[in-house]
Amino acid sequence: MVLESLINPLKAEKEPWEMLFIGFLYTSVAILLSLWIFKQQTSLIMIFLTVLASVPLIYATIKDEETKDEDIMEEKTLLKEHSRAMAFFSFLFLGFTLAFAGWYIFLPADLLSTVFQVQTQTILDINNRVTGSFMETLNLFTIIFFNNVKVLIFCILFAFIYGTGAIFILTWNASVIGVAIGNFVRSEIASVAASTGAVGAAQYFQIVSIGLLKYAIHGIPEVFAYVVAGLAGGIISVGVIRHEFTTNRFENILLDSSVMLVGALILLLIAALLEVFITPLVF
Repeated sequence: MVLESLINPLKAEKEPWEMLFIGFLYTSVAILLSLWIFKQQTSLIMIFLTVLASVPLIYATIKDEETKDEDIMEEKTLLKEHSRAMAFFSFLFLGFTLAFAGWYIFLPADLLSTVFQVQTQTILDINNRVTGSFMETLNLFTIIFFNNVKVLIFCILFAFIYGTGAIFILTWNASVIGVAIGNFVRSEIASVAASTGAVGAAQYFQIVSIGLLKYAIHGIPEVFAYVVAGLAGGIISVGVIRHEFTTNRFENILLDSSVMLVGALILLLIAALLEVFITPLVF
């Protein structure tokens, strides 16, 4: 009750940047509680507790957005209204990601394998994909794009079945990205320390900035696509719960959600292109 009362949908949409700090707080509390109570299962329990804290806000927001679909007929106006919710969802996700990355960077090394066990294994599985020739790169693009589409489908299904279910997929992805960023930062800091003997504040800032940028190039459009898909699925779910699927209003909901999902697929295509062809050139 304490965490969920910190902010409401109206305030979140007016000041979406505050969700950055809310997301960081939700995740930090979840990690601390998981370490304290469920230490050996921390890597999954912390996801559950982060989601648990987020559900009331997400559900209230989705209900509000579904109401807008009923009252507003013009698609441009609807998308503008939905963009406010998308903005604070994105800041919430960023808060999750920064929290996971921060805890990975600063936790003692002997705790990392416990706290981020599942996330680390997931990253190792992803890194086993080898790139080389153009055909291998093209094949990697296909794998990444369709894997992202699969995640997108999960966002829609989870949101449709559970209403706020997409937040689980988003939180899980935030934990994996956060661990990837944290691992990059720790490795680079260790490398610099080994060669120079010390790491200055400017070097810390540079390494962290590079780590964030490395994953932000393709991560921003990819995550935004998941946010859009989750919101669209949630809106449909609330419409069905209210038994509006036999009315003309539900047709408007389906049209609005379809436009959002097409936009999400385009974002995923852009994200996959950036990840395969642009990010390796920069880093």
